[in-house]
Amino acid sequence: MKPLGTLRLGVNIDHVATVRNARGSAYPDPVRAALLAEEAGADGITAHLREDRRHISDADIDGLMAALKTPLNFEMAATPEMQAIALRHRPHAVCLVPERREERTTEGGLEVAREENRLAHFIAPLRDVGCRVSIFIAADQKQIEAAHRIGAQVIELHTGAYCDFHSEGHFDKRDAELVRLREMAAFAHSLGLEVHAGHGLTYETVGAIAAFPEVMELNIGHFLIGEAIFRGLSPAIAEMRRLMVEARD
Repeated sequence: MKPLGTLRLGVNIDHVATVRNARGSAYPDPVRAALLAEEAGADGITAHLREDRRHISDADIDGLMAALKTPLNFEMAATPEMQAIALRHRPHAVCLVPERREERTTEGGLEVAREENRLAHFIAPLRDVGCRVSIFIAADQKQIEAAHRIGAQVIELHTGAYCDFHSEGHFDKRDAELVRLREMAAFAHSLGLEVHAGHGLTYETVGAIAAFPEVMELNIGHFLIGEAIFRGLSPAIAEMRRLMVEARD
């Protein structure tokens, strides 16, 4: 199967805010990082406004909506507070993610099958105001089917387990997870869902995911912000883009 189109790169700028908040200062500014990412060729910007505001703040979302020319992918928990913020700003895309206050980062995909009715009613107003609704989800057929039934337009496959197995040297488990991701990308596409992927991707792991013909967008953040310390944000993004294009070709 030929790729369905050009693979897009969404750059997550959450951890620019993490560095800023470590000192309680005004810098580094996530909005400035987002504009640099745009200049470097990012197709969109991702920002996760957590309930505890541990990195991105409400003011950051205000600034991003005002400054960006590329689409904003607004990651959020499925709570009334976050829904109200999304309805006020009307970003290009809303990605629903699971969220626990004690977690360091998002630890798994959203449980959709057990909360179908609630989530269907939750996303309807977001779709009504023009937001594309994405569900951050494990490579699990039951969850993908549920995401489709509730009216999501996009799923984002959680690549964290694949990346962890790779970094820990569990290559048999890594390869099995890669097969699962590939199969579920194809399955989601067969239902008419647009397929994205992300979480934990690095220069070493991005190629195998970028090669999936059904995947239309990768969202990458923590690694790029870390790599920017050593080579700068624009060169870090350019190298990720190069590897994505190479894998796609």
